[in-house]
Amino acid sequence: MKRLFAQIMKFGVVGVVAFAIDYGLLIFLTEVFGIPYLVSATISFTVSVVFNYVASMRYVFAHKEGMSRRREFMVFIVLSVIGLGINNVCLWAGTDVLGVDYRLTKIVVTAIVMVWNFVTRKIFLDAGDEPGEILGDIE
Repeated sequence: MKRLFAQIMKFGVVGVVAFAIDYGLLIFLTEVFGIPYLVSATISFTVSVVFNYVASMRYVFAHKEGMSRRREFMVFIVLSVIGLGINNVCLWAGTDVLGVDYRLTKIVVTAIVMVWNFVTRKIFLDAGDEPGEILGDIE
């Protein structure tokens, strides 16, 4: 359980930096360049995913033996594209349907996507303690 807690804390640190990149770029593109918020959100999310991949796979998750880096990256991208879909649908719903400012909605949406990212990366990309172990830290 201690390993899982430490891993979640590392994921949180990486996530805070990724959020700063994502949120800052979203607001910058929307407010300074007048780019529609969903387009800005897609661009900012994509930029933050690049940082997140490098930092997560280096500091948070253990590389699975037998999985090539190319396959690892492809799985990461597929999971991230799904996360982008969740991000944009929730951002649109909060902003256009509920009428909440996109900047506030983005903060809530980030929490939702963060849970998706951690759980799916833990399942599909983390080696855990033993080969074939998925969520072995939770005992």
